[in-house]
Amino acid sequence: MVNEEYSSTCFVSGKRVALVVILFLFVVALSFIGWFLQFSGQEAEGEKSETRIVVVPKGSAVKDINRILAEAGLVDADIRFLFLARYLGLAGKLQAGEFALHRGQTPGELLRELATAKPIQHAVTIPEGLTIVDIAGIFAAGGWCERQEFIQLAEDPGFLKSLGLEERKNLEGYLYPDTYYLTREKGQTAADLLRMQVRHFFSVWDDLQTATPSELTPYEVLILASMVEKEAAKATERPIIAGVFYNRLQKGMRLQSDPTVIYGIENFTGRLSWKDLQTPSPYNTYTLKRLPAGPICNPGKDALQAVLHPLESKFLYFVSKNDGSHKFSKSLREHINAVNKYQRSKTKK
Repeated sequence: MVNEEYSSTCFVSGKRVALVVILFLFVVALSFIGWFLQFSGQEAEGEKSETRIVVVPKGSAVKDINRILAEAGLVDADIRFLFLARYLGLAGKLQAGEFALHRGQTPGELLRELATAKPIQHAVTIPEGLTIVDIAGIFAAGGWCERQEFIQLAEDPGFLKSLGLEERKNLEGYLYPDTYYLTREKGQTAADLLRMQVRHFFSVWDDLQTATPSELTPYEVLILASMVEKEAAKATERPIIAGVFYNRLQKGMRLQSDPTVIYGIENFTGRLSWKDLQTPSPYNTYTLKRLPAGPICNPGKDALQAVLHPLESKFLYFVSKNDGSHKFSKSLREHINAVNKYQRSKTKK
């Protein structure tokens, strides 16, 4: 009988303990839920019409993203952010990149926005007629790559081979000038930028090229287009200048293009001398009886088009009129008269 009473007492006590434990766990659960909901429903400071720019590097964990967003004042740095991301099923969908995220949102709203946001695109314009060194400077100034790395890679035999251009000394001519829309992501390299431009060049080339002139190879067309790009300030004159170069090549005349001489001079000071014109180099078309060794810049679509479809004429010479246009001549005497009028008269002023 005593044992039965003892057992009954133990059973009742056990039920009470279990009930206390259950109540305790229930209170803890309610407290956790309240603690969690308090965070998830809390709006950050600021108007929702305002945005903050944040950069999320590739490979960032959720806790790293929380820290980045907290530093931008978009959310508190809190372990509940990680729980919320997992609860919403967004932990594996948070993106890397540069984003404009809205202020004044709850953590849940912010997580959803980051999971679906499109990275900010920056327009980087590469004008026609720039060299590899010029283009490297533009990308480096925007923080997209290291200037010297870009230049060295554009001359690297292994990299050139990977692009199918192993026969070239560098990528001059193949870096297509255009406006590119770039996103800031950790891991973007000079190689990515070079590949982007080379791919674009061949895309444009495939659209333009039906058949190259019989006397020129595709690479020679590119070389001549780079010369036309540097010589022609006015778009309407590109086919005329291309025609002049063709006429001179067909007659076996030297092309005598100042920009080619300049390209071959290291640390050019900005003024060509008579000695410069007489000093042989692979790019000096005053001494060469052919095209220079390679492109002297990176030409655009119009220059390529001009060389593929030059204007037929009897012009053999042209000289700058100092207003962006040129005077074209059919004979040497006519050309000398034009030089006296537009160039020598300028030096006397």
